[in-house]
Amino acid sequence: MVERIEGINPTRMELLRLKKRVKLAEKGHKLLKEKRDALIMEFFNILEEAKNARKVAEEKLMEAYKALITAEAYVGTQKVVEASYSIRKEAKLEFFSRSIMGVRVPVLEVEDPETTILDRGYGLSDTSILLDDACRKFEKALDAVVKLAEIERAIYLLAEEIEKTKRRVNSLENIILPRLRATVKYIKMRLDEMERESFFRLKRIKSMIEKRGRAMA
Repeated sequence: MVERIEGINPTRMELLRLKKRVKLAEKGHKLLKEKRDALIMEFFNILEEAKNARKVAEEKLMEAYKALITAEAYVGTQKVVEASYSIRKEAKLEFFSRSIMGVRVPVLEVEDPETTILDRGYGLSDTSILLDDACRKFEKALDAVVKLAEIERAIYLLAEEIEKTKRRVNSLENIILPRLRATVKYIKMRLDEMERESFFRLKRIKSMIEKRGRAMA
């Protein structure tokens, strides 16, 4: 049996107030269900996007590591390590945000992901074009990894919002609306009882007055 809201006076004013609350709760329930369904659709769209982004990132990293191994084989590991210490430019990450169904998700961009040989800072005479190739491929891989991180963070935030919206829908559907409706039903029953009691009381009073009138006649 659904519990009604305690401490409610069975009056017509209270009945009207509760009926308005029921309408608002029903409207909110409908909107939340629509939001939940839209969020789930967006979630699966982005999930598909994440699969593609993960594949691209893995391929770019694989290419970059292959290029690095080739460069190490040609110039030696020590030369590659020394060249890495000479890098003058650090990758800068720019952060923005956008809204998906009211959920703020990040937008990440690597500022100037591809650098020139001069930006890298290592000497050209004691290195190889193979090392330049490895650098370029790692820069492209970094861009792909950042894109993947952006999408995966959006998935997490959307999943979190879906769960919150589901809880609100369930709360309205299984607790709030049933209790409001049960309370409205209770007030209606009490008002009907009070009207019947009032009717019988008035009928009894009328009968008593009529009897007294006949006795006096």
